[in-house]
Parts: sequence; structure tokens; C-alpha cells
Amino acid sequence: MRRPDPLDAPRLGYIYAALAAGLWAVSGSAAKFLFLNGITPFQLVQMRLTIAAGILFIWLLVCKPRLLMVRARDLPNLAMFGVVGMAGVQFAYLFAISRLPVAVAILLQYLAPAFIAMHAVVFLRERLAPATAVALCGALGGCYLVVGAYNLDLLSLNRAGIAAGLAAALGFAWYSVHGEIGMRRYDPWTVLFYALAFGAATWNLAYPSLEGFRHTHPARVWAWIGYIGILGTLVPFGLYLESVNLVRSTRASITATLEPIMAGLLAFVFLDEILDIGQLVGAALVIGAIVWLQLHQDRDAKAPAVLRAPRSAPGVSRTGGSVPGGPS
Repeated sequence: MRRPDPLDAPRLGYIYAALAAGLWAVSGSAAKFLFLNGITPFQLVQMRLTIAAGILFIWLLVCKPRLLMVRARDLPNLAMFGVVGMAGVQFAYLFAISRLPVAVAILLQYLAPAFIAMHAVVFLRERLAPATAVALCGALGGCYLVVGAYNLDLLSLNRAGIAAGLAAALGFAWYSVHGEIGMRRYDPWTVLFYALAFGAATWNLAYPSLEGFRHTHPARVWAWIGYIGILGTLVPFGLYLESVNLVRSTRASITATLEPIMAGLLAFVFLDEILDIGQLVGAALVIGAIVWLQLHQDRDAKAPAVLRAPRSAPGVSRTGGSVPGGPS
């Protein structure tokens, strides 16, 4: 399928981020189900990264082998991106879910857009557009209301879980920012493959190799493990990077705050959980923030897809750019 012109289709980036949020919403509840059925966070992160990396490698090898090509000098930075940005954030988020209600873990994870915006202002010396600042505040406030945090005694929650949730937010912000940097040179699926590959390698070295696959589980448990590996990891992280590719990390991460709304809708439909007025107001705030962003969307000359547009090589660009962890 031909890629859309990055100058003509920035709104497609919001669609990609929204689809990723929906898949992640199901993934969070599925992970909680697996933890209640004896799967540990260590096993699940190992399995989901191994499954996702293996499937993506086969697909790229058969269909787009040139996307596997990277410069040798970029491998250390890609490795760091995979270890910190993928392996680290995966474990921190799953550990937070194992110790906290899913809603609280999601709330902590979605502090990431604030960290991304801070990085852009403080380290990149970029001016945060007023429309983006308004959308950021609306999305964060909306997330707080959607998960019903006002009904929780946050200070009484598991401290290790809270620390893990904050680490997940920082890791997701790091993944978003450095993924954006990497895509100035490489295709999003190239960046994703190396993130998954090095992430999977990390967890198969830090934990007994393939240990998570050596246990006997009911068919439905394996089905949810497969879901999380493919539709909870490979596909949504790919869609999210495609979003960052078109609209950059701040806008993509704000749009991804749709995840708690979608999780709440799933709970309403399948678990008969009632959304109170505060949660409905929060959902309206998040949706309003995303609509506001799109209404004030300008072409961004620093979007990775725009920076790569003149290059013809599908995997490796011929000039300029940077890689995860490298200078921007």
C-alpha cells in the first residue's frame, strides 16, 4: 500500500494513534486477566516482545527486506532505544498493572504527554503552540476524570506500583521522543523492528530464555497471550510510530489518551460498569482536546515523514537525520 503524502495527510496520524489506543485498551485488561491466571509480568513482557519481534522479522524479510537494513554505526543507539524505550516501558507498565487497578496504571502512563511537551520546550527549545498546550491540559484533566481518580485514595495505593507507573510514563515519553528522532532517517517499521528485537533480546537474556513459553496453560490463556503479542504490541506500537511519523510525538501522545476512554467503554459494554458524570465529563474533555488539536493542525516541517519525503530509499535515507539517542 502506498504511503500517504505526509504534507497532505497529517490527520491520518490522529487516526493511527486512536486505533493504537483502542488496541492498548483491550491489552491492559487482558494483561490483568493473565496475571490473575498465574502469568507473571516477567513472563508476559518476554512473551509479547518475542512474539512481536519474530512476526515482524518474518514479515519484513518476506515482503520488505530493505527495511531491515541499517547502518552499523546506528546499532548501538537502536539497541539503547530497544532496551530502554521498549523493554523498559513494557515491564514498568505491566508491573504497574500487576500492583494497581488498571485505571490507575493507565492514568500514570498517560502523564507521558506532559513529559514529552517538557522535553520539547526545555531540551529542544521549541515553543509549545497555545493550541497544543490547551489540548494537553484538557487531555490530562480528562484522563484523571475518566479513570475516576477522584474516588481513589492514591496515597494508599501500592508504592512500588505507583513508582512503576511513573517509570512507564517516563519510558513511554522517551520511546516517543527518540522514536521520532530515529524516524528522521529510517522507516517507522524499521525503527519498530529494532526496538522489538533488542527489547526481546534483553528479556531473553535477563530472564531464562523463552521461559514464559515453557508452561502449560488453558487455550484461552494462550489466546490472550497471542493477542497481546500481536494486537497489543506489534500492531499498536506500529500504528503509534506511524502517528508520530506524521504528527510528531506530542500530538500523537495526546491523541493516545483515548485509551482510558476506550477501556471505560469496554467495561461498560462487557462488564456492565456504569460511567458516572465525572467520567463522562472526562471523556468529553479528552475528545474535545483531540478535536481541538486537529482543528488547529498546521503542517509541521519537523515531522519525520516530511523530513524523509525527498529521500527515495524506503529503509535508509541517503542524507542527514539522526537515530534514537543521537543528537537531534
